[in-house]
Amino acid sequence: MVQQVTDGIKVSVETAYEGCFQRGYQLHYSFSYTIRIHNQRKRSVKLFSRFWKIHDALNDTEIVIGEGVIGEQPLLNPGQSHTYSSGCVLLAPVGSMKGHYRMRDLPENEEMKVGIPTFQLHAGFAMN
Repeated sequence: MVQQVTDGIKVSVETAYEGCFQRGYQLHYSFSYTIRIHNQRKRSVKLFSRFWKIHDALNDTEIVIGEGVIGEQPLLNPGQSHTYSSGCVLLAPVGSMKGHYRMRDLPENEEMKVGIPTFQLHAGFAMN
């Protein structure tokens, strides 16, 4: 597990290799990740968007920008957490992801950029 705290928001990430499949003549490697966002602040915050940079060992980089996470824009009161799971597919058995969330401090209505720590995606057989 990797973790990062930005402005009192703790982001923890766990990953898993889910297997590979063939599409045409190309192998694809499937990974899942579970993210827990914990509000350690004294004020409520709301997550409204995400930014991902997904990199695989074949030097392909994909940028993903979107509203919320898995169709939700969670509100986190002080001490609350939000956990969700998602996944990605790479062309290589090794890669990484990193990014950030855009959140809003509700009482102050100030926007915050909360870092998501870089986490590794790797199929066990590919690591020596």
